[in-house]
Amino acid sequence: MDYFLTEEQRELYQLAIDFAREKIAPVAGEYDQKGEFPWPIVKEMARMDFFRLWIPEEYDGLGGGVLDLALVTEALSTACGGIALALAGTALGTFPILIAGNDEQKQRYLPSLAAGESLAAFCLTEPEAGSDAGAMQTTAKPDGDHFILNGTKHFITNGEVANYYSVIAITNPEKGSRGASAFVVEKGTEGLIFGKKEDKMGIRASATSEVVFQDCRIPKQNLLGKEGQGFMVAMKTLDKSRPGVAAQALGIAQGAFDHAVKYARERVQFGTSISSFQGLQWMLADMATQIEAARALVYAAAKMIDSGAKDVGKESAMAKLYASEVAMKVTTDAVQIFGGYGYMKDYPVEKFMRDAKITQIYEGTSQIQRNVIARHLIKESARQH
Repeated sequence: MDYFLTEEQRELYQLAIDFAREKIAPVAGEYDQKGEFPWPIVKEMARMDFFRLWIPEEYDGLGGGVLDLALVTEALSTACGGIALALAGTALGTFPILIAGNDEQKQRYLPSLAAGESLAAFCLTEPEAGSDAGAMQTTAKPDGDHFILNGTKHFITNGEVANYYSVIAITNPEKGSRGASAFVVEKGTEGLIFGKKEDKMGIRASATSEVVFQDCRIPKQNLLGKEGQGFMVAMKTLDKSRPGVAAQALGIAQGAFDHAVKYARERVQFGTSISSFQGLQWMLADMATQIEAARALVYAAAKMIDSGAKDVGKESAMAKLYASEVAMKVTTDAVQIFGGYGYMKDYPVEKFMRDAKITQIYEGTSQIQRNVIARHLIKESARQH
């Protein structure tokens, strides 16, 4: 379908698709099996200027928006959702700096992120604060011209490989979530250590680990925005980043679907290609329709954010919810079309199915997305009546 992308955006998508086929697809299985972070591919992504996409031109970026990021994330994810996450996870860690950072902070951090010389991570989730982000226990206590951070963040994408960590911590425990603040912590800061590296079901080429703060002293100039704005920064970050997760899910679904169609054409049973069986044709038709519907929603949400719309929480959550559910459905059906072969690691679709599952969980589970959407709907109704 024609989504009225600009000529530059169409070229960008094609560039990323070609990169996915040539550089990522041949090694995706190996990185998945070993659970290694794909440093050589990340360096290639940097050379392609992919990390510049969402960063303003005045900080050495290309001045693109969420849609540009979504297009590239989708394209890379058609080959491997885990490898694509090196890029999308850095965007997630960068958004708090873009949202709340002052010019000096942006000058300090963004150029090296744009060049792909540095990676970023977003530290919100804790062992006791997953969906309930307001229950976080990581604290940042003022000490002269510093803050001292203590606490553990876990399931952190780009965990031990990032250079800059956007961290949400409690500066005023009496105010609950209104007492949270946002900070940038630089790798190498004393008291910043890395805990358990997670052994995951899917997205195994993505580095996921605990990030631990033990009397970690950071200068007050690393505070993003004002004290007490941390929760707002976190929510605005998620509103901006969820279409990126949705794009990852979309790419995973598209990649699995492409393999399923090719296999259906080539596989012969009962003396004919299985693509001639009506039951299987209907499966393919449903898969293609669901992918296209998800794509329309993802692109629309991304365009809405790029237009400068102030409240995008509902649309962002809808895109993430629907695309992740489609990814799980389409990848499961792809395995079914492959039959017994689909269950084997010799074929690629079981990996797509494993990678799809996380998109229903991180940056807010599907159930949390439904809560977000419903809350917006009820508010809108109250305003209208």
